Amino acid sequence: MKSFTYTITDEIGIHARPAGLIAKQAKEMADTTVTIGFNGKEVNATKLIGIMGLGVKCGDTVTVSVEGGDEDAAIQALEAFFKENL
Repeated sequence: MKSFTYTITDEIGIHARPAGLIAKQAKEMADTTVTIGFNGKEVNATKLIGIMGLGVKCGDTVTVSVEGGDEDAAIQALEAFFKENL
């Protein structure tokens, strides 16, 4: 399992639009399981409602984990995605 932490810089935090983008990105990683952890909760990143339910605001730090498949490529792609979109 590979993981990284990221502090959200989007002014609104993880709301519907970025949550949808995260879920879409995670679904494209077919043979991997992507999870997002925040404040003691962990959700599958393919679940839009689960991501929004975390209640992540600007300045909050999340942990993104990848397991299975090509973990190195997946974690690099997700880290770049978070930097560009959140």
